[in-house]
Amino acid sequence: MTPRDRRQRPDRSGATRRQFLLGGAVAGVGAATAIGVDAALGATRAPAPAPAASVPLNGDVTVPFHGVHQAGIDTDAQAHGVFLALDLRPEIDREALTRMMRILSDDAARMTQGQPALADSEPELAVAPARLTVTFGFGPELVRRAGGAAPGWLAPLPAFGIDRLESAYSDGDLLIQVAADDPLTVAHASRMLLKDARTFAELRWTQQGFRRAHGSVRAGTTMRNLFGQVDGTSNPQPGTADFDEVVWTRGQGWLDGGTGLVVRRIAMDLDTWDRLDRPGRDQSLGRFQSTGAPLTGTDEFDEPDFEATTAIGFPVIPEFSHVRRSRSDDPRERIFRRAYNYDDTPVSGAISNAGLVFVSFQADVGAQFVPLQRRLDELDLLNEWTTPIGSAVFAVPPGCSEGGFIGDTLLIGKTS
Repeated sequence: MTPRDRRQRPDRSGATRRQFLLGGAVAGVGAATAIGVDAALGATRAPAPAPAASVPLNGDVTVPFHGVHQAGIDTDAQAHGVFLALDLRPEIDREALTRMMRILSDDAARMTQGQPALADSEPELAVAPARLTVTFGFGPELVRRAGGAAPGWLAPLPAFGIDRLESAYSDGDLLIQVAADDPLTVAHASRMLLKDARTFAELRWTQQGFRRAHGSVRAGTTMRNLFGQVDGTSNPQPGTADFDEVVWTRGQGWLDGGTGLVVRRIAMDLDTWDRLDRPGRDQSLGRFQSTGAPLTGTDEFDEPDFEATTAIGFPVIPEFSHVRRSRSDDPRERIFRRAYNYDDTPVSGAISNAGLVFVSFQADVGAQFVPLQRRLDELDLLNEWTTPIGSAVFAVPPGCSEGGFIGDTLLIGKTS
């Protein structure tokens, strides 16, 4: 090799030594030092992107935790929800219940405002509350241990012929409903609350559900279940006197300003529902699946005309339809639905394992929900494709003020 050749050949020894030294730095003092070495050696990096223009983030939206009523009832339903039922440990008494509800309320109040729980090991996950709400319900055993007077309806529902109930989805001493527009927020908040409660109670069951993603349909759009049907058209509207009459309790002592909660897990046989033609679907519900309008109307919110008949004298809205069976001449027999869909892993060769986490709020479960469910049990064509497999009833205490906690009207006799 001539001197000229040596001058023109690149000298790679420096680069090799530098790579060797950099590798040693990574191994010896970690990635942070390596980044410093890289910068010192003149490595260039793409500049960080400029901050985007100020755009409102859905994750920043908060719902107040404190108030006359608990949040998560008259709150516009969020996209994701989880329902946690817990059983109290045998040694838990009134004093321990008070400690538990203070802790749970304090952490729930923090997280709903985008702040981490006190012992949060992942506080970064709390910064986007996304309309997070946490709602607590008390079962009969919790009320008994608290020394309170339970309303007469706070008990398992009567047995219905269509029920095929499983203990894995039924009953419980304490219910925690966690809902938000972000599933990560729901998962994190649920974990923090379960950590709070683990010395007082153990998890009995969990049910997760979903609706349309936030922003995918306009606000106020009625939810659709996995049959494709609108679900909740006849709900009373929050903020109205009608809603207050249907939902909030009065003259119930510690429960004044609270409500009754029913959670029913309803399996929906989508595989056989697929075989039903559109007219059959419309007849079974009493509404057009396409628009949600009653069979006697054109708009979802048209009042059904149960007296209308066909040319040969049959009711336009069949007696066996869900809409007809769920209506009563007694205006007290109404509820507020706030349900969620579920879609689990199929079993036994089925294509689907899906259904509805049916959730309703009403001031008096015995006077409002039970008569309605009895009519559906006796005659409702939808029973051909639906089966209740879980059932639980809870008393939802009123809200609390700052410095108070959910259940303080029961546990320390505080007036809300």
